[in-house]
Amino acid sequence: MDESVQKSCWGVTAKAVIGFAGIFMLAWLLGGPDAATILVAG
Repeated sequence: MDESVQKSCWGVTAKAVIGFAGIFMLAWLLGGPDAATILVAG
C-alpha cells in the first residue's frame, strides 16, 4: 500500500510542477513581445 501512495504522491507532484512550468512559459511567451516592444520604444 505504501508503494501505491508513494506513486500517487509523485504523480500529483509531477502534474503540479508541469502545470506550473506551463503557466510560467505561457506568461513568458505572452509577456516577452510586450517587454521587447517597451524596451525598443524606450
